[in-house]
Parts: sequence; C-alpha cells; structure tokens
Amino acid sequence: MLKKKVLKAFNSQINAELHSSSLYLSMSSYFHSLSLSGFASWMRVQAQEELLHGMKFYDFITSCGGRPMMEAVAKPEADWESPLAAFEQVLRHEEGITAKINALMDLAIAEQDHAAKIFLQWFVSEQVEEEAAVGGIASRLRLIGKDSSGLFLLDAELGKRVFTPPAGQAA
Repeated sequence: MLKKKVLKAFNSQINAELHSSSLYLSMSSYFHSLSLSGFASWMRVQAQEELLHGMKFYDFITSCGGRPMMEAVAKPEADWESPLAAFEQVLRHEEGITAKINALMDLAIAEQDHAAKIFLQWFVSEQVEEEAAVGGIASRLRLIGKDSSGLFLLDAELGKRVFTPPAGQAA
C-alpha cells in the first residue's frame, strides 16, 4: 500500500508525464510543418515513450492498491523559433522532469517506501539517458548553426529512431 504522500506525488507525476507526451507530439507537428520528417518522427517516438512512462506510474499505483487520479493536462506550445529552440526547450523540460523524479525519490526515502524507491530507480537512470540524448542533439544543432545541409543530415539520422515498447507493454 502506498503512503498518502507518495500516492499524491505519483498521481501528480502521471500528469507531468502526460504533459511531456503532449508537448513532444506538438513538437512533432511543428517539425512536420518545417518538412523535417526525421525530427518529427524522433519527437513522436519521444511522445510515445512519455506516455509509456505515465502508464508505468499508473500501473504501479494500481498494483499497490492505490487509485490513479487524472488531472487536466496543460495545452502545450505549438511553435518555436527554430529546431534548436525546440530542443533547448526539451532539454529544460527534461531537466525539470529529472528534478521531479529526484524529489519523488527523496519522498520515497523519507517515507521509507522501499517499493517506491525500487520503482523510481528505473526513472532515475532513464532521466540520465534522456538528458544526454537531448543535450547531444541540441549541441549538434548549435554546431550546425544555419547550415541547411547539416540540418538535413541530422534530420535523416533522427528519422531512424523507432519506438519499441518493452515486452508486455504498449503505448
């Protein structure tokens, strides 16, 4: 059974993950509007991953006898100045999600909720990967600058990313 504080915080995290999914889907649409289908595909995969993350919290809550409570998801932005501006926002957003995950871990430790700590460890590791991947793309976009050929090469590379749900799960 989840402690009340942990349950409330985990329900809030479901909302944060669903907002992330919505934001990345909006970014996918933005990249499609620029004819950057690789960037659009990368963001769509990212949106699917974030939805899966929300479902992981949902499923954990139910497996512990709790009740997931849905909140309204804030409308995401729809336009950015450039691909770099979009990825810089993603990096800031992921850093914010990392801070939320770390706060959840601190809460689980304070509440001595060992199952929650074990569950959250996957998210701690996942956020390291998320920030590294997004930071790397943002760095490459800074190097590319206004070079359209570099942008199109990166677009082709990003388009190779595919969503593969873990065994037994789908988003």
